[in-house]
Amino acid sequence: MFSLLKGLWEYFFRKDEYFVVILGLDNAGKTTFLETIKRRYISNYHGMPLEKISTTVGLNVGRIDVGAQRLVLWDLGGQQDLQTLWNEYYAECHGVVYMIDSCDRHALQISAETFSKKQDALPLTEVESAFDTSVESIGNRDCRIQRVSALRGEGVFEGIEWLAQRVKEKPNRPLKPVKT
Repeated sequence: MFSLLKGLWEYFFRKDEYFVVILGLDNAGKTTFLETIKRRYISNYHGMPLEKISTTVGLNVGRIDVGAQRLVLWDLGGQQDLQTLWNEYYAECHGVVYMIDSCDRHALQISAETFSKKQDALPLTEVESAFDTSVESIGNRDCRIQRVSALRGEGVFEGIEWLAQRVKEKPNRPLKPVKT
């Protein structure tokens, strides 16, 4: 009887867990983006003041609940020597957020070069027009270019809600149910 009740409890109260990596060059705003997300989705979370955020060395992790699912967000350092570690996270992730500082033209060019080293590279013309265009899919992958101000919180909610819906609809990676 206990195992039946336990099973019912887990069925009704578990959340499917999805892993999302947040990538981008150093100083692109990845950690600020993560902190803004945590403030929006975690009640009574204050975190560190956004103006005191410094360069990430290694990894920052955030866990948020979006509806009936949990997103585990991995904010990876963007320095060139840390970019070699990015590949280690792809196999476990369900989604990728790539941050680009739109005020830094040099960073935009370097980001385009970083993409060109990947199999499914975006052409430079698409990267340059990222802030005026929304692309719904690239191949069989859902893709969206979302204008965001992590400092002001603009576009953050819309982007996360869209991402949460897409990873839920694409069961191409094994889910890890978690108890809440």
